[in-house]
Amino acid sequence: MGEGFFEAIVELERMVREPADVLQEMNNRLSPRDLQLVLVYFSQEGRDSWCALEVFEWLNKENKVDKETIELMISIMCGWVRKLIQRKHSVGDVVDLLVDMDCVGLKPNFSMIEKVISLYWEMGKKEDAVLFVKEVLRRGISYCVDNHGENNKGGPTGYLAWKMMVDGNYTDVVRLVLDHKESGLKPEVYSYLIAMTAVVKELNEFSKALRKLKGFVKAGLVAELDVENVMFIEKYQSDLLSRGVRLSNWVIEEGSSLHSAAVHERLLAMYICAGRGLEAEEELWKMKLLGKDPDRELYDIVLAICASQKETSAVTRLLTGMEVSGSKCRKKTLLWLLRGFVKGGHYQDASNTIIKMLDMGLSPEYLDRAAVLQGLRKSIQESGNVEPYLKLCKHLSDASLIGPCLVYMYIGRYQLWIIKMV
Repeated sequence: MGEGFFEAIVELERMVREPADVLQEMNNRLSPRDLQLVLVYFSQEGRDSWCALEVFEWLNKENKVDKETIELMISIMCGWVRKLIQRKHSVGDVVDLLVDMDCVGLKPNFSMIEKVISLYWEMGKKEDAVLFVKEVLRRGISYCVDNHGENNKGGPTGYLAWKMMVDGNYTDVVRLVLDHKESGLKPEVYSYLIAMTAVVKELNEFSKALRKLKGFVKAGLVAELDVENVMFIEKYQSDLLSRGVRLSNWVIEEGSSLHSAAVHERLLAMYICAGRGLEAEEELWKMKLLGKDPDRELYDIVLAICASQKETSAVTRLLTGMEVSGSKCRKKTLLWLLRGFVKGGHYQDASNTIIKMLDMGLSPEYLDRAAVLQGLRKSIQESGNVEPYLKLCKHLSDASLIGPCLVYMYIGRYQLWIIKMV
């Protein structure tokens, strides 16, 4: 620290001349270290912080700003922002500070804006974080993003949406992005993808809650859902899906071809969570056309959904090529198909699937066989048709999966018992 430093401090604090004039005159007597210390001095509590900004502006014009000086100034700015937030200054004051940074040549990079959002979030001022992002977008404050691509948060809306999603506020994420878009604030493309992910997570949580509720109903712990509640559930799910589709359209309109696969992945996940078989199948083929063939398990999951909904044509399409796959994969696929039929109550189709597996030398799981036999027994009571049940019993017996069965049939008109072994 040289004498020039102390002299510069005295001259700048007198405020007789412009800071730029003082520094220009003392240029040769101030080392880079002295100039950094000047910045630190005026950034302290009780000093003229605007003077620090003017010093940085002069450094920038004289090409004396290196990486270390930029990091120092950003650190100083973060300290100022923290104090503003702690002292409950308005969001406008914080944004004004970013504008001042821009004016002196220190363009706020994304990490700076990210830091402000994080400060609000950590202090529990989440509503202020939302207002801050809105104000940044409304004023059109430009910022630099160092790395591009889906792995970074992309911008203010995307980063805030990501923070919300980590906290599990999935519907808030969707509302945030939709509100910014519909208000003309131009959120970045990545925020649409984050919101689509939030839709998937909300649909998944909703499906879990619905399954739990149905379990309570089955156990007699709660009453059956009335028509009004069923309609409310269907509407909630449909509204989520329609928002997800809107978001996907914006990604395609505003993004690049690099985003296409990510869009269809999320749409596929949305339709799977919502149990929309035909729509999910369509997304599978779209992904395949893009050269991003989904995992075999995703085909199996969609196959099960379509089977539960008795979408025969879709089931046939999804089974194409199964014969050329390995024995282990074939068994897994047919089990998904079988369980889909059982879930939808299509026990005769499930029985035919078991027979097909046996003919291929594949053994269905015990619980799956038991579920189908139980379902066929119930259908006998409704239709009186015993043949599907007997047919399955014979195939299972031939495969040594059950013992021979004695079937007792009573013909009341003739008061006659018929005993048949299968």
